[in-house]
Amino acid sequence: MDVETAIRTRRTHKAFAPEPLPRELLAELLELANWAPNHNLTVPWRFRVVGPASLRRLKRAAGPEGAAKLDRCPTLVVVSSVLGGDPVEDEEDLHATAVASYIVLLAAHDRGLAGYWRTPGLLRTEQGRAAAGLPAAERAVGLLHLGYPRQERPVPARPGAGETVTYLD
Repeated sequence: MDVETAIRTRRTHKAFAPEPLPRELLAELLELANWAPNHNLTVPWRFRVVGPASLRRLKRAAGPEGAAKLDRCPTLVVVSSVLGGDPVEDEEDLHATAVASYIVLLAAHDRGLAGYWRTPGLLRTEQGRAAAGLPAAERAVGLLHLGYPRQERPVPARPGAGETVTYLD
């Protein structure tokens, strides 16, 4: 699949088959994230693949409603960005981590997989951070849901470039 096709056809999925992704396939996807651009090659992103024990901890911290959302997908990855204390570098690193996350989603899509990037409040709570093993020196960026799709997703309406682009003199 070429890059433009991947960008135009990737969708957010919320219905996944119950089989988790094989570790080798997940490792391929996460390795590709290392090609994200990042200022001074800080490689600020961290990926934590949620296993059974950490899923139980996250579900307890999330409560009943949040736990149901965690059960939607068999493969969950907590994404965080390392904070160094310099506000400018931390912001640059946060954006680089977002790009790395999107690379994972595009690579998953290229392989026929489904993905969903969530930013649950759970990862901003003390209990959720502890359940995900997030140290104080990292900022949660998202929770990637990855798996085999159960359905096709329609193409959503998108604004044209005329609505989002301004050319400056």
